[in-house]
Amino acid sequence: MLPIATPTHCPYCALQCGMNLRSSGEGVEVVERADFPVNRGALCGKGRTAPEVLSSRVRLTGPLVRRPTTGRLEPATWEEALETVARGLRGTREAHGADAVGVFGGGGLTNEKAYTLGKFARLVLGTSQIDYNGRFCMSSAAAAHQRAFGLDRGLPFPLEDVPRTGCVILVGSNLAETMPPALRYLTELRENGGRLIVVDPRRTRTAEQADLHLAPRPGTDLALALGLLHLVVAEGRTDEEFVAARTTGWEEARAAAMSHWPALVERITGVPVPALREAVAMFCDAPNAMVLTARGPEQQSKGTDTVGAWINLCLATGNAGRPLAGYGCLTGQGNGQGGREHGQKADQLPGYRKLDDPAARAHVAGVWGVDPDTLPGPGRSAYELLDALGGDIRALLVMASNPVVSAPRAAHVEQRLRSLDFLAVADVVLSETAELADVVLPVTQWAEETGTMTNLEGRVLLRRQAVEPPDGVRSDLRVLHSLAGLLGWEKGFPTDPEEVFDELRRASAGGPADYAGISYRRIAEEDGVFWPCPEPGHPGTPRLFLERFATPDGRARFVPVTHRASGEETDEEYPVVLTTGRVVSHYQSGAQTRRVAELNAAAPGPFVELHPRLAERVGVTEGEPVAVVSRRGRAVAPARIVTGIRPDTVFMPFHWPGEGRANTLTNPALDPTSKMPEFKVCAVRLEAVAG
Repeated sequence: MLPIATPTHCPYCALQCGMNLRSSGEGVEVVERADFPVNRGALCGKGRTAPEVLSSRVRLTGPLVRRPTTGRLEPATWEEALETVARGLRGTREAHGADAVGVFGGGGLTNEKAYTLGKFARLVLGTSQIDYNGRFCMSSAAAAHQRAFGLDRGLPFPLEDVPRTGCVILVGSNLAETMPPALRYLTELRENGGRLIVVDPRRTRTAEQADLHLAPRPGTDLALALGLLHLVVAEGRTDEEFVAARTTGWEEARAAAMSHWPALVERITGVPVPALREAVAMFCDAPNAMVLTARGPEQQSKGTDTVGAWINLCLATGNAGRPLAGYGCLTGQGNGQGGREHGQKADQLPGYRKLDDPAARAHVAGVWGVDPDTLPGPGRSAYELLDALGGDIRALLVMASNPVVSAPRAAHVEQRLRSLDFLAVADVVLSETAELADVVLPVTQWAEETGTMTNLEGRVLLRRQAVEPPDGVRSDLRVLHSLAGLLGWEKGFPTDPEEVFDELRRASAGGPADYAGISYRRIAEEDGVFWPCPEPGHPGTPRLFLERFATPDGRARFVPVTHRASGEETDEEYPVVLTTGRVVSHYQSGAQTRRVAELNAAAPGPFVELHPRLAERVGVTEGEPVAVVSRRGRAVAPARIVTGIRPDTVFMPFHWPGEGRANTLTNPALDPTSKMPEFKVCAVRLEAVAG
């Protein structure tokens, strides 16, 4: 008789695909979970092979402490490791003040862990210096959502609506490789007679599915969106009734768009005027339409304005606030949505409340049983925090993040980490960041613990524990509970995830991301519950904004934006644009997927994708090493020569450390609103490498 399978969710991207796990003497097996509505049983290779990271052969199974006598990380007891961390954090605070201690979290943490980490930073450590790697993922779209709609939820509608709309413009997303099970929604869209427009400087596997592929120069998505809006106005395709009834600010936004005439936009973007007109016809002829963005337009120093321009296009055509239409963002990290809602972001408290709002502070402080005045104010954003290491910030606690590989200007960030007085890392594997730590704490992972995640639709899901962790491994909640106790907080940091979630519900009550009516039982019975859900009898909110937007007057806000240069433009010394992204077999910094044999065999290392004309100019052939040089450093990887990329652009995936680390090159220029670094655009030159 087969063991009972445990229903749970994939540990990787924000689809949070449903799966069943079956444990036996031979290990853990992934079994199809066809009834879960998001993926309907489908899984990518990463999800299918996820149990391999549970193996003691590839993961941490006991704490490590760096010995002064050898300078090496060596095994230690949990008691010694926790006492060393507490001593390092306490000593730094006493010597340099509370804000000399930083905390860096991750978009893969469950809601319970993200909530507890934010509470730990602000109560136990008393520091304002906390942010997380989700700042590198969704922050520009989140800021644009807030400006236009008054509320940020990645998708304001469920994925099931996508195949039923008439046209989708997909901007800067390669779903076929980053979220393979979601590609079926676009396939079904076209099978239903809908049209697909893909905006990407590369002809990716996703772009090959499109009815129309627009390939703008990286960093010019803002001009492209404005050019399309210009044509909407010029061709009389504006939905004047919707604009008058449900929006504000149209006159200013229209005036800004009208300065971006088609010929100018063609010169800026490289997209021909006839293609611009074709895109407008497809979008406006459809009875309903959507724009979906991902990291391409968002990871720019003007990412908030770029997303805002695409939102303006939706609003001007009446494609918002009604069924089967609207703007949405495809969240990347597994809990990129929930991770930013509950307090590990520099400026936020649980429930997506603002840290500088007196009413929000009073509410959360009441749940925590403290004086609101004791809560620190907003701190630095993620890159600003990393850049301050070794200066104002002398000690750092990292949970579920690997900035040595994932941060922009990564060699500089690595140097900053090395300059710290004290570094502690809690992780599943010995990542490149953990290798630099003074203490490494081995923690449980997805199949070994219970907790909630919030997927890209705003659907709160329940990951269930399916297997027991190794003896030497503890949960993040237990780690924070122990550290809080050692630092003088005996109460307030429970280790039971459902108890934490019940407190999170109270802390979020009345906030923009209201989870008060969601319980573990409801999630299990309903295959997830969409927030906001303010009370137990509330059905949840799969579709936002159908009656009013979340602004004080209920109207969506146009925001006037104009195109501007990227943080770093090409010149004679650096004449080529580098853009970065993912490949299907790996995830984020690759710390986990690089430990899976099947995935490594499919994608064994970094590469530089370039056009044949550029390769000929540089003097490299397929498979030969090529150096990519920016103002921040040099990376070397084999050339991959393809015709499906612009001749003025090169692409590198960012999953690997070492000589081929793409983020050695990237520019940390920050969006002024979201503080998103400009991962997608930087100026480089290419050099052939002998041998």
